[in-house]
Amino acid sequence: MDLNLAGKHALVCGASQGIGLASAIELAKLGADVTLLARRAEVLEQLAAQLPRTHAAQRHDFVVVDAHDTADLHAKVSALTAAHPVQILINNSGGPPPGTVRGASEDAFLAAFRAHLLANQTLAEALVPGMLASSYGRIVNIISTSVKEPIPGIGVSNVTRGAVASWAKTLARELAPHGITVNNVLPGSTHTPRIEQIVAARAAKTGTSAEAVTAEMAGEVPMGRFAEPTEIAAAVAFLASPAASYITGINLPVDGGRTRSL
Repeated sequence: MDLNLAGKHALVCGASQGIGLASAIELAKLGADVTLLARRAEVLEQLAAQLPRTHAAQRHDFVVVDAHDTADLHAKVSALTAAHPVQILINNSGGPPPGTVRGASEDAFLAAFRAHLLANQTLAEALVPGMLASSYGRIVNIISTSVKEPIPGIGVSNVTRGAVASWAKTLARELAPHGITVNNVLPGSTHTPRIEQIVAARAAKTGTSAEAVTAEMAGEVPMGRFAEPTEIAAAVAFLASPAASYITGINLPVDGGRTRSL
C-alpha cells in the first residue's frame, strides 16, 4: 500500500489543537511538508517546529489567519501556494456554538457558513490550480456524523455541516476527471475542546454533571468510548495518500459504530 507523501505539501486548517493537529502530525509522519493554519501565531510556530521529519528535504511552516476573513484567507494562501504549491488540503474548523435551530440568529448562521462553507470554497479556489499543475490533489473535509444523522443540541452546526457535505460531493464530481479526490471524514464524539463545549452545554441544559453527560454520550457508542484525535487523523491521512486514489465523494464516519444509518 502506497502511503508515501514525500514531496507533497499539505495545508491543514484548524491545526493548533485536536483533530487538526493530529492530522498534521500523521501527514508529516508519511513524509509530507506540512503547513499549519490557525489564528495563534506563537502556538503555530512552536507546533510547526515540533512536527515529525522523516527525510532531510522535509520542511514545515505555518500561516496565521482567521477563516472568517475570507479575503485575507485567500490572499495568504495564494501567496503560500505561489511559493510552495499545495497538493493536500485538510479543511477543518471548530463548530458553531451549541444550541437549537429554533431561536438561532441570522448572524449565527452567517458566521458558521463563512467559517466553514465559504472558507472551504475560498481555499479550493486558491489551491486547485496548483493541484492540477502537480497532477496530484487531495481535499479532505473534517466535518461531522450530523450529515447522516442530525445531532440534538447543535442545530446551526447540523445545517452548516450538511451544506459542506453537499459542496464536497459536487466538487468531487467536477474534479474527478483530473484525478483530484474530495472526501469527508465524519468524526464521532472525540476527545477535543469541541466535545468539552458540547458536554458543558448539555450539562447546563439538563442540570446534570459533565461526568454524567459524558458517560451517557459514551454509552451511545457501541465501542463504549470517545475517539482519540489520532484515530480520526489516521483516516484523514489515508484519504490524503496515493493509496486512496480511487476513493472520492464519500462521507466516512469514524465514530465507533455510533451512526445507525447506512
